[in-house]
Amino acid sequence: MRTSRLLLGLIVIACVPAAALAQNTSFSSPREALRQGVSAYQGGYYELAMPALTFSADKGEFMASYYLAKIYQDSTGPYTDHAKAYALFEKIADEHLDVDPDDPRARYVGKALTALAGYVLRGLPEIGLRADPERAVFYLNNASTTFNDEDAQFELAKLQLKGEGVEANVPLARHWLSVLSQNGHAGAQAFFADLLWRGKHVEPDPARALALIAVAVDNAPPEDAMWIEDIYQNIFCGAADGTRKQATGIVAQWGNRYGRKPTATYDRSGLPQLPAGPVRTCKDGQPVDVIQIRSGSPTTPRLPVGPRAFEYGTMSGDAPKLRDVNAPGGAR
Repeated sequence: MRTSRLLLGLIVIACVPAAALAQNTSFSSPREALRQGVSAYQGGYYELAMPALTFSADKGEFMASYYLAKIYQDSTGPYTDHAKAYALFEKIADEHLDVDPDDPRARYVGKALTALAGYVLRGLPEIGLRADPERAVFYLNNASTTFNDEDAQFELAKLQLKGEGVEANVPLARHWLSVLSQNGHAGAQAFFADLLWRGKHVEPDPARALALIAVAVDNAPPEDAMWIEDIYQNIFCGAADGTRKQATGIVAQWGNRYGRKPTATYDRSGLPQLPAGPVRTCKDGQPVDVIQIRSGSPTTPRLPVGPRAFEYGTMSGDAPKLRDVNAPGGAR
């Protein structure tokens, strides 16, 4: 009975508009409001997070502004407002660009820069912001090098492949895709797997492509799951039975080494979220089976980057030099 009343109370609260909650909610301190706001955000209760984060942000709490920007940035949520998200991310970047990389805030400054780059790269017509790839690359370079933001490194690698906003540099792009894939970045793993499957910028390798996209599916955070699963379906359905068997053996090695389990998300009932998408099948009706991740070997080799593998060589100033490890004198 008590549980039913608690659930009923949560439902009633969830139906109250955020503006009304903001007027009728008091907080003992900006830090307590931040704690409540972040907790509500992580649970998916945006209508509860908004008044707490707004109160906290107005009092100068750094993280409150960041999470408010994330709520406005979420195109699937009820408070989507990309103009407000852009303004908040820009404020964070402008006011904290010189923050020490060891400062706990530094990680979020890097993410704010990466978010800004996304808006600048595409443009934001509602505020008259025109697409500016070169400026986007400036933001990504800062986020990538100063704050070591992996999403920025991933976006830069994609731009380097196309030569958009930056000089095309396929070897460097392949290097970063390989490094990020080895570090468990699901987006890089999926993108790299697609290149391996299509043989674009790298030698085609169907078995490794299928193995890598299987690892990416296992690593994928909820916001990236759909497009990563699309790539998996395309590769799985196009792979021959022999390729699938070969990939299964590779996944057994790569699963743990290159895996990075995403943080579980919960719906309003407190239960883990279940997949909402349709059951995937190939054109012939065959179900799309996800290769299961199993324990890996401690001696798993590095992921390939096509006919040649690249790694960091000597450092010269602030610019890392790549050396071809397959060339004379280039061995590890």
